[in-house]
Parts: sequence; C-alpha cells; structure tokens
Amino acid sequence: MKNLVKKLKTLKWKIKHKVARYQYGNPASKLKIIGVTGTNGKTTVATLLYKIAISLGYKAGFIGTTNIMVNKVELLMDRKIPTTPDSVSLTKIFAKMVEGGCEYVFMEVSSHAMDQKRVAGINFTGGIFTNLTHDHLDYHKSIENYFLAKKKFFQMLPTNAFALSNADDEHGKMMLEGIKAKKYFYGFDGVKDFRGEIKKLDFNGLELLFNSEHIKSNLLGKFNAYNLLAVWSTCVLLGFDMEKVKNILKTIEAPVGRFQHFMSGGGILGIVDYAHSPDSLKNVLMTINEIKVKGSKVICVFGCGGDRDPLKRRIMGKIGATLSDTPIFTSDNPRNEDPEKIIAEMKTDLSMTDSQKTKTIPNRREAIIEAVKLANKGDIILLAGKGHEDYQEIKGMKHHFDDMEELKKFLK
Repeated sequence: MKNLVKKLKTLKWKIKHKVARYQYGNPASKLKIIGVTGTNGKTTVATLLYKIAISLGYKAGFIGTTNIMVNKVELLMDRKIPTTPDSVSLTKIFAKMVEGGCEYVFMEVSSHAMDQKRVAGINFTGGIFTNLTHDHLDYHKSIENYFLAKKKFFQMLPTNAFALSNADDEHGKMMLEGIKAKKYFYGFDGVKDFRGEIKKLDFNGLELLFNSEHIKSNLLGKFNAYNLLAVWSTCVLLGFDMEKVKNILKTIEAPVGRFQHFMSGGGILGIVDYAHSPDSLKNVLMTINEIKVKGSKVICVFGCGGDRDPLKRRIMGKIGATLSDTPIFTSDNPRNEDPEKIIAEMKTDLSMTDSQKTKTIPNRREAIIEAVKLANKGDIILLAGKGHEDYQEIKGMKHHFDDMEELKKFLK
C-alpha cells in the first residue's frame, strides 16, 4: 500500500512538472546558473555573488534560504519553500527571472534537493563547494550518504561548466573526482588555483591577499575569509571586472542573520548568527575568541532544533559550553519535542567544569534577558541558531520571534 501511495505521488509530481514545462518552456536554458552547495557558507557565498553581479550592472537572480530575488525585487511565493525549491517551483521562478531580463542566477543547492532530484535537468554554468561537516544526518543517516548527495551535484555539471571546491576541506578534492566539468580549487593552505592569505583579522573586518591581490572587507572571521575567497574565485571564472569587484567587496554586507552585530550604548557587542550545526557554531565562537579584547566575556545563547538530527545535540552542547565563558542553553525551534529533553541531550557530554558554568533557560526570550543582565562593558553576547528566522516553531505553531529584534529590545 505504501509503495502504491509513493508511486501515485511520484506520478502526480511528474504530471505537474510536465505541465509547468509546457506552460513555461525551459527558462533555465536561457540563464547562467551558478549553484552553491556545502554545509556552511551557501547563503553567504550565493548572496554575495548576487549582490556583486547587481552592483556591476548585471540583471541577476538569487534563490536561497533567506529569500528569492529577481533583480532587486523580492519574489513572494504563495507558500514557504525550502532552501532549494522543487522542480515545478524552480521552473516558475526561472520564468520570472527570464521575464525580468536576468542573465545570472546564484542559488543554493541543498543535499535534500540533490537526493530528491529537484534540480535535475538544469544546465548549470558552474558549481561551488564550501565545506562538509555534521548536519542533516537524521535524513542522510551517515556522513558518507551526505557526501554522496552533495557529489551528485558536481557529477551532473556539463563539460563546459566549472567546478570550484574548497581544497582545505577534507572532502574538497574527493568532491570533484571523476566529474566532467573543469576543476578549480581554492584555499589558504598550500598551492591552489586561487590561494588566500589572511593579513589582518579583527572586529573592524578582514584584510586579505587573494593571488597577491589586496582585498579588504567589513565581514568578520576566518570562515568569512573562506566565503570571500570562494566568491572572488567565482568572479574571476565568470570574467567579471575584478578591479570593480575588489571595490565592491570593501563595503558589501553579509546576508541577514550571518554574523550580524551591533554595539550597545553600554559598550556590549551583540551578535546574531544562523550557526545551527556543530561546525558553524564552532567557527563563530572561535572567531569571537580570536578577535575579542583580553578580559571580555563571551555569553552564548543557543539551542538545538526539535524533530531534527538528535546526534548533533551533545556535540553542539559541548562546543558551546567549552568555547563560551557563560553558555546559556535554551530553545531553538523545539517543534513537537519537549525543549527540556533537547537541552538535557545537549548536556550529555559536558565536563564537570562546563556543566557548572552552563545555565539552562528553556524560554528563549528569558534566556536573552538573562544574557543581557550578565553582560558588562566589553563583553560579547552571541545568539546562535536562528539568524534570519523571524519565528519559533512550537508544537506545530509558528510564533513571531526575531533574535536581533529581541536583542536590541533589551540590550540598549
């Protein structure tokens, strides 16, 4: 019976796809589409590329976690769609982009999308791999399956496309093995096609060398140095005017909820970041610890999502507790799970020392208020896990909740 239902759903979807293709043709064939995949950095890399293309005077589109843009206008969909929309929705979106005169499209390509064949048939101009770390194992079951889902994207790239990979990631070279597309590598260690060097890293931004070119950026952290190098390398491969790109990078801003920060009147730095995987939380906290002033205290408020990958909870709990002076475990999107149960799992691997300094406050608003009370001049408050999301999902219901909004309300 289950197989029959599955077959009927698949048939229904194929019919919808054919109807969409009949109605809109194949709009993707008229666009230069660059796909970005990886655990972390997809949104930042794709967004920055979109912003650069627009700043250079190109008409361009963006498809990703935060929104869908056609030129400078957000495309509002009639329903919430995932990071990479289904093939029917993509056909409609691409049609809107062709109608708007877009030449380039920069889009995130998730592992779920590859496994579910959402981007099948798209003739990508290029693909970018950022990194691969623990995430989505509730769906993929193993890192190997997760890797293979990502690799499918590069295996589908045609011979005239480019494939750009982070060679410093342990999966970077394997990701491009046996593919047809032209291979390029970027990184900060050893000789690469595109090599970076960090000259300066602090709360004022980054000073970098990319293949001997001096680059300045307002973005913060080593992880953003990698994102910027991926973006710069892609711009070279696309033939963009690199002098103009260099100037654009000086003032370009990160996407909403990606290491967004502000200084309160009392001299406390507030940061909101989407870090919701072990590696991304580690990267953000290590960045803060690398560039903070001596004597500053790091207060980290974070949780783990319900109904998702329970294996990462104990890992994230340990990372957050170890790299923070005052970790506050709270709710993320508990969905249909008990927040206290999730938090208990986050505390599984804590040492006695880390356990003693960790505070448990399931109500996220109350956790933020506590963080503000504990902070003094020079301290740093990090709200991790939700980033751009403006809601909390509790027992099947979505309630308005914006981390940056809440932090600015209480941290003045």
